[in-house]
Amino acid sequence: MSQNTKTLVVHDGRSRGHTKISWLDSYHTFSFGNFYDPNYMGFRSLRVINDDTVIPGAGFGTHGHRDMEILTYVLSGALEHKDSLGTGSVIRPGDAQIMSAGTGITHSEYNHSQTESVHFLQIWMLPNELGLKPRYEQKNFPAEEKRGQLRLIAAKDARDGAVKVYQDLDLYASVLEKGDVVTFEVQRDRYAWLHVAQGVATVNGKELKAGDGVQVSGEETLEISSNASGEILLFDLG
Repeated sequence: MSQNTKTLVVHDGRSRGHTKISWLDSYHTFSFGNFYDPNYMGFRSLRVINDDTVIPGAGFGTHGHRDMEILTYVLSGALEHKDSLGTGSVIRPGDAQIMSAGTGITHSEYNHSQTESVHFLQIWMLPNELGLKPRYEQKNFPAEEKRGQLRLIAAKDARDGAVKVYQDLDLYASVLEKGDVVTFEVQRDRYAWLHVAQGVATVNGKELKAGDGVQVSGEETLEISSNASGEILLFDLG
């Protein structure tokens, strides 16, 4: 397919993989774990978008990663992590935490609350180089900075206060209320993936719901709005 061909493809969230066990309810946009779809092994440097809900007090025990950029974005509740670097934090709505697994890191992720579930997105991106020094970075992006506009939250050059990611991508977040309209120009040598994190959104006239995705290959103007309320993540990919 030519880079210059305008293409916009909707990925129906109902076709995602689904893992449900006693403490975890997880949906997988791309192939992950026991879910395998040869048509959705990832997109450009995007490898995983998991939509996870964890019950109170439960979580992922200590496990390892390497050579992956992993971004955690909490939608509701609070997620606590501890890692082999001797650090830890609680990730809350509005926070973006990036982990460069690099040469290898182990960590655990647990629901910080004993009374309410935590709902979050975990996004894996292939790094642009292997063998990086493991690291964490976490910043808060208040809702007012995202309301009715695209707020850069992760970028290769960490501009505008975004967390740094070791890959040629920019990640924007937006919170939309009824009547809000935002636009984004996908350049002819770039690609984009839009994920509806919560609520509903309309992209170039196509009505989408939470869990849906839009894949864009080639030059395209995106017009994004909501007829109620919604929250979206938009990846501008090399």
